[in-house]
Amino acid sequence: MARTSPTSPRRQRKALYTASTFGRRRRMTVPLSRELRRRFRVRSVPLRKGDTVRVLSGSFVGREERVQRVVRRDYSVVLDNVTLKSGEEKLKPLPIRTGHLVITKLNLSDAWRRRSLKVSDEEVTPEERGVVPEDTEEAEEAPALPAPEAPAEESSDDASDAEGPDLEEEPDDAAHKTPEAKP
Repeated sequence: MARTSPTSPRRQRKALYTASTFGRRRRMTVPLSRELRRRFRVRSVPLRKGDTVRVLSGSFVGREERVQRVVRRDYSVVLDNVTLKSGEEKLKPLPIRTGHLVITKLNLSDAWRRRSLKVSDEEVTPEERGVVPEDTEEAEEAPALPAPEAPAEESSDDASDAEGPDLEEEPDDAAHKTPEAKP
């Protein structure tokens, strides 16, 4: 009696559909770009939110986008700025299979992932860690915030001084006169 091979298509499909979440994570590995292969000496790693990937096939070929969400149930990934128009002219995210992707930048904010790739903390750049330096945020926000607010406040004050008191006085006077007229 011949046994069916564990590599038969039927068994492979069944294994895909009945896989646990850990098995699905293992199957959702994505190859690294050549630069990352040389640096980490690893061919592929499981995809994770925050990684930057390049699309290899489809209508978005060549685009590098950040992973917004990993959907293990469908073996797909949702990327930032990769959307389609729905029938109601709304933009909805387009899920992409992991076989159509290559990782170009890794998210190394997790210590466990750094240990698994054997990367020391000194080698990791702030960008890979997902930490934006505070000096650049303050420098960008400080000049940008006061400049737009100051002219907007002055122009709104001028407009309210010209029209506001005239409009406010009439209803107040009318409101005060109506109760006096009744008694």
